[in-house]
Amino acid sequence: MERNRIRRLRGALLALTAAGGLLLTSCGAGTGGSRVDGPEYGRHRAPAPAETGGSDGTAADSDSPSDHVSTFALDVDTASYGYVSRLLAEGRRPAASTIRPEEFVNSFRQDYPRPDGNGFSVTVDGARTGRANWSLVRVGLATRAADPEGERAPAALTFVVDVSGSMEEPGRLDLAKKSLDTMTDRLRDDDSVALVTFSEKAETVLPMTRLGGHRGQVHDAIDALEALSSTDLGAGVERGYATAVQGLRKGATNRVVLVSDGLANDGNTDPDTILERIATARREHGITLFGVGVGSDYGDALMERLADRGDGHTAYVSDTDGARKVFVEQLPQNIELTARDAKAQVAFDPATVAEFHLVGYDDRRVADDDFRDDHVDGGEVGPGHTVTAVYAVRTRPGHDGHLATATVRWLDPRTRSPHEASGGLETGALRTSLWAASSRFQVTAVAAYFADALRSTDHDRTPLPGAPGLDTLYRHATALARATEDPAVHGLADAIGQAEHVLD
Repeated sequence: MERNRIRRLRGALLALTAAGGLLLTSCGAGTGGSRVDGPEYGRHRAPAPAETGGSDGTAADSDSPSDHVSTFALDVDTASYGYVSRLLAEGRRPAASTIRPEEFVNSFRQDYPRPDGNGFSVTVDGARTGRANWSLVRVGLATRAADPEGERAPAALTFVVDVSGSMEEPGRLDLAKKSLDTMTDRLRDDDSVALVTFSEKAETVLPMTRLGGHRGQVHDAIDALEALSSTDLGAGVERGYATAVQGLRKGATNRVVLVSDGLANDGNTDPDTILERIATARREHGITLFGVGVGSDYGDALMERLADRGDGHTAYVSDTDGARKVFVEQLPQNIELTARDAKAQVAFDPATVAEFHLVGYDDRRVADDDFRDDHVDGGEVGPGHTVTAVYAVRTRPGHDGHLATATVRWLDPRTRSPHEASGGLETGALRTSLWAASSRFQVTAVAAYFADALRSTDHDRTPLPGAPGLDTLYRHATALARATEDPAVHGLADAIGQAEHVLD
């Protein structure tokens, strides 16, 4: 009797977890548990059908009711894809540690509907891979469209610029200066800018300055930047946050923008220690970090960890077009926030799903029990963003019905009140083939397979189910580039073609 009562209680708890995704509530998630620690599939193996309840998502008699649940903090970084593409174009083989699949996937435009106000729309779709019982499932989240001319809170941006000797290489400091000049022209009169530089020491070149009537002063400060000696990145970040706090504007979006090649060689180079020293500014004042990486030799790991711990994002630029995209498109999206501490949780129905694997987000996993703990860190997201997660999912033969419910939880950036939105997927809605799905779904699949192929070359990893070879992937990408007429997809095809030669 007691065992049956425990089974019923566990069943009710998991049913509430899955059903919670169907509600809009005013109740939020960070980095930890329910991980896939290695390349094998089956780390998230659902209980056998005999142990489950019905296809409504009721629980199995399992010691871990989170066996069917995946939770992660949202991430809109794209630096990994940009940097890897540059290495391939130069004929260089990227290290597996620089390849973060979610940043490949999130580098491309998506076709999700957008909500009218703050918050997210939730889209869940999928397609069969051609390998028995395996599908790719796409969870897509979108914020409202960005309106460059629309109303927003003023911005207070502290540019922290690396002027060390390594930044003298063409395509580093010169590109950063052009980018900052362009950004300064695009900001509004009510926005403010400060400028901090660092090499062997950090210096505040320009305190927080309102742009109205002072753009020339800002341009002069940017144009005077020149490369010096060694790199004390820790001192630069610390001085940058101190300058941001000194120039803090209530009711504004206060952000530090770090522009660097990430090649710290002086002072403290540990990102956790660096950020702990400025923890008060980050936590109490809500100052977030936007990292912009430059240079063919680039400290990717350091910049990525700084951004993750600094409640922010990273992007990478290698040329003028990329710089324009980051500083004219991406950074303005990050000036205004529509969601703080945003997390996603996907509950797979154990009656229909045998196992699943989240592609990427290795550093963004969140303990399932922390999804609605609003003290646990999530991701910051602005207007015009989309966030995509890809899952490899093995369904149970002969079991049809509900497959998954995806729920996103976030805090209103001003009131800190929590909100949720959800979407679901039935097995009957799976497309019969990846290559019969929408063109944007196919681009997502190609990007995920490409990242997985690059990682598999350096590690003894099990490839994603249904993974085509690079030659087949190149043909799909080329066809998609023609169909979408999207320059970014043309770039993806080029990168895959270059990878074929580099990895031979």
